[in-house]
Amino acid sequence: MGGVSFLRAGPLTTVQDLGRPGYRALGVSLGGALDSFAAQVANLLVGNSVDAAVIEIVIGGVRLSFDDQCALAWIGGDFPVQLAGAAVAPGRRVFVRQPAILEIGLTRGGARMWLALSGGFDLPVVLGSRSTDLRSSFGGYKGRALRDGDRLSLGQSAFDTRSDRSTNWAAPADWAQTATERSILRVVRGPEWDEFCGAAQEAFLQTSFTVSSQTDRMGTRLTGTELQRTQGHELPSEPVAAGTVQVARDGQPIILLGDCQTIGGYPKIAHVITVDLGRAAQLQPEDRVIFAEVSQEEATRLFAAREKELRFFRTALQLRMS
Repeated sequence: MGGVSFLRAGPLTTVQDLGRPGYRALGVSLGGALDSFAAQVANLLVGNSVDAAVIEIVIGGVRLSFDDQCALAWIGGDFPVQLAGAAVAPGRRVFVRQPAILEIGLTRGGARMWLALSGGFDLPVVLGSRSTDLRSSFGGYKGRALRDGDRLSLGQSAFDTRSDRSTNWAAPADWAQTATERSILRVVRGPEWDEFCGAAQEAFLQTSFTVSSQTDRMGTRLTGTELQRTQGHELPSEPVAAGTVQVARDGQPIILLGDCQTIGGYPKIAHVITVDLGRAAQLQPEDRVIFAEVSQEEATRLFAAREKELRFFRTALQLRMS
C-alpha cells in the first residue's frame, strides 16, 4: 500500500475530514477541516468521496515524499507548491507518477490549505470521523499534529492514476484560492444583538477589526472598537457553533471556528454565514476584518446556490472520469 512521509511537517499540520456531527450533546466538538467546502472540492478532484480525510496545513513550510503513484489536489490560501520542482496550481488534479517530493512553501496570503490525495488516508475512524481533535488528543494520526518523520498510508484510489484523463479539469478560481486581501465576513444578527447599544452595533458593522495573535482552530480573537452592552447581567451558557461571533468581557469580538466548545456564556452578537466560514479560516494575525450584515433569507439562498454548484461540479467530474 502506498503512502506519504512527512520530511518536514510544518508548525501545525493535521488530518481532518468533515468532522463529528451528532456528538455535541456529549461535549464533543464538530471539528474537521476549518473550510469544509475546500476539503470537499479537493477530494472530488482526486476521485475521493467528499468526506475522505485530507491534510490541513497552517502557514506552510511542509515537505513530504510519495513512495507510490497517486493523484493530488489542494485548495486554500496563496501557497507556493511544487512537485518534483514543477509548480502545482490550486484547484487542479496532478498525478504523482513515481516517488517524488512535494514542497509547500510559506504562505504569501491566507493561513491554511487543504491537500487531498487519491484514496484518502488509511486511519481509524473514531466517533464517525478521522479528524484530529487536538484538545482531546484523539482521532487523526495518534490524536496529534503531524511531526517530522510521520508516515501515512493511503487507501485504494478510485481511478487509475496512470491515466491522463481530465488533468486539465480545474475548480473555479474563487473555489481554488480562498484567501482575499480584504476580508469581508457576512453575518446575520445573533440572539444578543439587541443587548448591545446602538453605537456598538454601528461599530461592529462599520469599522474594521484586527486579528490578534490569539487565534487557533478554536477561534480568532479580534481587537478594535469596544462593543458595549446595554445590559450587564450574566448570561447562561448556551450552544455555540463555528461562525458564532461572541463578545468577551473586554468588549472585543471572537469568531468561533471548528474546534470551538459546544456551549459558551459570552453574548452572541452575530454569526458568520456558512459560505464565509472558509474566509474566516484564512485569517492571520494583523489581518483586518470587516463585518457586513445580510438577512437570514440571503444567507440561506447563498448556501443553497453553492451546494447546487457543488453538485454540478461533482457530476461533471464523474462524467469526465467515467
